Amino acid sequence: MTLRLKPVDAVIIGFGWSGALLAEALSSAGLSVVALERGRWRDTAENFPPSRAPDELRYAVRHDLVVKPAENTITFRNSVAQMALPIRAWGSFLPASGAGGGGVHWNGQTWRFRPSDFTLKSDTIARYGKRFLPPDLSIEDWGVTYDQLEPYYDRFEYICGISGKSGNLRGRIEAGGNPFEGPRAREYPTPPMTMPYAPTLFAEASRELGYHPFPQPSANLSQAYTNPLGVTLGACTYCGFCERFGCGNYAKASPQTTLMPVLRRRKNFSLRTECTALAIDHEGGKARGVTYTDASGEVFFQPAEIVLCCAYTFENIRLLLLSGIGAPYDPQTGRGVVGRNYAYQTTSSVALGFDGKLLNPFIGAGALGTVVDDWNGDHYDHGPLGFIGGAYLAALATNGRPILNHPVPPGVPRWGASWKRAVAKSYLRTTRLLAQGSSLSHRGAYCDLDPNYRDRFGRPLLRLTFDFHPNDLKMSHFVTGKLAAIARAMRPDWMTIANREAPYSVVPYQSTHNVGGAAMGADRGSSVVNPYLQSWDLANLFVIGASAFPQNPGYNPTGTVAALALHASDAITQRYLRAPGPLA
Repeated sequence: MTLRLKPVDAVIIGFGWSGALLAEALSSAGLSVVALERGRWRDTAENFPPSRAPDELRYAVRHDLVVKPAENTITFRNSVAQMALPIRAWGSFLPASGAGGGGVHWNGQTWRFRPSDFTLKSDTIARYGKRFLPPDLSIEDWGVTYDQLEPYYDRFEYICGISGKSGNLRGRIEAGGNPFEGPRAREYPTPPMTMPYAPTLFAEASRELGYHPFPQPSANLSQAYTNPLGVTLGACTYCGFCERFGCGNYAKASPQTTLMPVLRRRKNFSLRTECTALAIDHEGGKARGVTYTDASGEVFFQPAEIVLCCAYTFENIRLLLLSGIGAPYDPQTGRGVVGRNYAYQTTSSVALGFDGKLLNPFIGAGALGTVVDDWNGDHYDHGPLGFIGGAYLAALATNGRPILNHPVPPGVPRWGASWKRAVAKSYLRTTRLLAQGSSLSHRGAYCDLDPNYRDRFGRPLLRLTFDFHPNDLKMSHFVTGKLAAIARAMRPDWMTIANREAPYSVVPYQSTHNVGGAAMGADRGSSVVNPYLQSWDLANLFVIGASAFPQNPGYNPTGTVAALALHASDAITQRYLRAPGPLA
């Protein structure tokens, strides 16, 4: 039996960054808002007190902030020729569970995509010709521009207090920042973090080669800060426990530390945790509300005038497919849109060690480091290179946690007494450089419902079909060569290069930047949502998150996810509420 609840103006599925930002905007406009979150509530100070070191085994190894595969997982295969099997232990990516979502355990890297990233397809054709694109790439323009999103990037950065240095201030190139970024209206709200030794060596070597190093934009704050909502965050202590952890010092921006102190005081907002959305109910071209179950197993129907699907990428796609909203993508014919244009991130790295330098990797933070953007996006000529896309190159002092961080020089055995001696000698003297590259959507990369495996509620699991495209591998090998050149200029005593190769594996961690599958665009024939993230099929349904990306540039997605959510919130409060219906 399903219990029907009192109607509300808006129901939000998922309470990560997107859900929290929408909850604040809509409740501020006077709407009654209910947010449903499948995980439990956590206060970061309660679970990660600054008085003691966080539990690396519990959080970094056993993934306590991540959804348990026994509760919700996906199946995976590289191609349609294979049978997909369930992921029973997370590896390549870590879907969050709990209030705050990935905003609790993220590193804090807060990027703006470049202007050309939003018009990748049309810009590539205009510059190189249509024949330059591989025929099986399914990249699309976003339907929005950087200039349209700039105010929302700015708003999110000031909600979070992002630490950084502008490189393009109102069209004027600024020394010390990223000269390749799009123009920003004002400086970052807080100054850059203090750089440790390894990122400093990386910056010196990069300048020696003629590149343009700059400090990583960071949601780990360089100083105490009070945001426009009146919420105060602390300063980072460089403890190195950011990725896979919450911040006990309230120094890392998250929904709990930036938005929830305001939301909990609003009587027109409520957060229901340990509630799993089962389906989006709709009839006659309109979403009616959400059917969900709570921790006791009781089933409820929450009627709402507006439904906002703000879950993680995989769950956004799955809810659309389970609810029969939109045409499922068919890879054989190329028709359909839901599940189309899945993309990931193409990463590689170089490890290097110094016999005579102490790098002290335990001095770290999630988004602490030096970055080179010279080989990202499309500001360099791809014509002779035969690929599109790019990557940022970085030395990030993310952590030196001892259980997972034990690099050794090449040739050392992977176990035994000699390995232990090498770890003890190398721990303070090694670092790893990263190339984080784009992932371009292609015809063989998609999500659908698995015909063989079901979850604990009897619903089909989501099936992911993905492998690296040759374009992305060619790009990755090129930028990894540039990364290795910087590494050599740092004059290490040893180095090892880890190129990215096919086939893609879900076993080693790479990034949690799964995007696409409910792509946005100006053409409903190739997208699920319009430029305001409003469903083409149901005008009162908005699907918000990285699932809207038509492909993935060479950056972390959170800043753009937030900008799109804030852009959608303005469209809802300023346009939709006045005249409910299609916005595009």
